[in-house]
Amino acid sequence: MASVEQLHRRDGVNLVQLEADISSIRSGSSITSINLPDYVEHTAGVSRVGALSAEAVIRDYESAAKEIEAMGTELIDAAQKCEALTAQVHDAIAFMRETAAGYREEGRKIFKRIEECALFTEDVRKTCEQVKRRMTEVSVGPSSDEELAPQEPELTGIAAKVTMSEVR
Repeated sequence: MASVEQLHRRDGVNLVQLEADISSIRSGSSITSINLPDYVEHTAGVSRVGALSAEAVIRDYESAAKEIEAMGTELIDAAQKCEALTAQVHDAIAFMRETAAGYREEGRKIFKRIEECALFTEDVRKTCEQVKRRMTEVSVGPSSDEELAPQEPELTGIAAKVTMSEVR
């Protein structure tokens, strides 16, 4: 069971004087002069001490209720900030995905270009080997005085697609 604090009447406490002190501090002398929350009213016939005690308690409860509502407002503000931050995070993720897609596309282009260069280099190497072989055949052939008809090397791959103006 919960313990209840018992108040003992002291010989030195004058309740009449206490009530007079409280009345002197208040702005008005009647019980109805103090603004109470809308959800409570003084009961007819309640003693002045009872009314003042009830007012003190309801003011504490009302103060606590207002603080609770203020916490709710702060929580709403925090939730709105969180939503704004979440939207920014989604924007950042979308930007990262676009950037990653751009990098992949650029990588694909470079990959393709390098392979095209490798094929072109291989075609150039083959052409050079063919020219060397013809040169050795001509210099070692049956007669060096005969003029041989120039033969165009047969180009394949990228070398067949590239014009001389592109090589220069």
